[in-house]
Amino acid sequence: MKITGFELGKLRIPLKMPFKTALRTVDYMEDVVIVLQTDTGHKGFGSAPATAVITGETHGSIIEAIRTIILPAIKNEDIQNLNHVVDLIQGSLYKNFSAKAAVEIAVYDLFAQSLGAPLYKILGGGEPVLSTDLTISVDYIDKMVQDAIDAADRGFEALKIKVGKDMRVDIERVKAIYAAVSDRALIRLDANQGWTPKQTVTALRELESSGVEIEFIEQPVRGNDVEGMKYVTERVTTSVMADESSFGPREVIDLIQMRGADIINIKLMKTGGISNAIKIADIAALYDVDCMMGCMLETAIGVSAAAHVAVAKSNSITRVDLDAPSLATVNPVVGGVLFNGSEIRISDAPGLGIETISELSMLKFDRAAAS
Repeated sequence: MKITGFELGKLRIPLKMPFKTALRTVDYMEDVVIVLQTDTGHKGFGSAPATAVITGETHGSIIEAIRTIILPAIKNEDIQNLNHVVDLIQGSLYKNFSAKAAVEIAVYDLFAQSLGAPLYKILGGGEPVLSTDLTISVDYIDKMVQDAIDAADRGFEALKIKVGKDMRVDIERVKAIYAAVSDRALIRLDANQGWTPKQTVTALRELESSGVEIEFIEQPVRGNDVEGMKYVTERVTTSVMADESSFGPREVIDLIQMRGADIINIKLMKTGGISNAIKIADIAALYDVDCMMGCMLETAIGVSAAAHVAVAKSNSITRVDLDAPSLATVNPVVGGVLFNGSEIRISDAPGLGIETISELSMLKFDRAAAS
């Protein structure tokens, strides 16, 4: 099975409600979608959102990186030479992690299809059912409390509360939500780099002393402030999770060895795809450090791939934050992974199992650059 060509498209799906964090407010979910073509007629699907504030990539940069650099590097390669193809993708250009991830996802999809098995089985197997948390966006306290109650009523047993704007108000937000739903759902915090190390310690100590039990806090300080992460981790009881502080395997090793975090958040769009996500999960397992499989604000294409990895690496990926498809008004992906509230269930269809993608607008451009 050889790669013969590709198509690129875009998905733009409205959200059920605005997605608000300390970094941005978003009303739509938008992905660049790649469809890899082969000489056997099989198609592989991959996708990537633009998350400029995290990976530095826009839709334009993702599209150009894929069509002018990454795809020419792997055209005519045999899918079954998976490691070689992955090396070509990763070595094709510097960083551009989300663009690489989109292509890698499509390549792994095709590789599993070539073997006639779902991707999670090719990666090691596991129980193809996951339970995800649900994100509660930053908002007025009463609105966040009601959103948390509604989520618990829908069966979500873990809620990730977005904070990181105003520390004093954030503390009151968390206390109110905890009082409302702590008997039904675990509470997780995500500060999205919004606090300083000292603010984080102050906030967590106040919450801890008031009896509020937080499962973990995710990336409270700036991503490049690994010393700040260590400062927080050493001074609070609550577990600290690294997100933007840990993109690739080398950063994860450094962070674990310096004890800068208790948990590592893996996202395919940060790691550059499945291959590095697997490496991070294996590294964490060696150090007995837990991981969470997360995602950007993206459609079910990339999230499906993340679910397959989470199942196959469940020995170290003990938490799942793959709620993005639940935040959209519709799921344009038919087949493969079923997202039903908190439950994520993977079918036994080969590869990612994707049959069709609705709402997809194909892009037209001069293909000469990718020939």
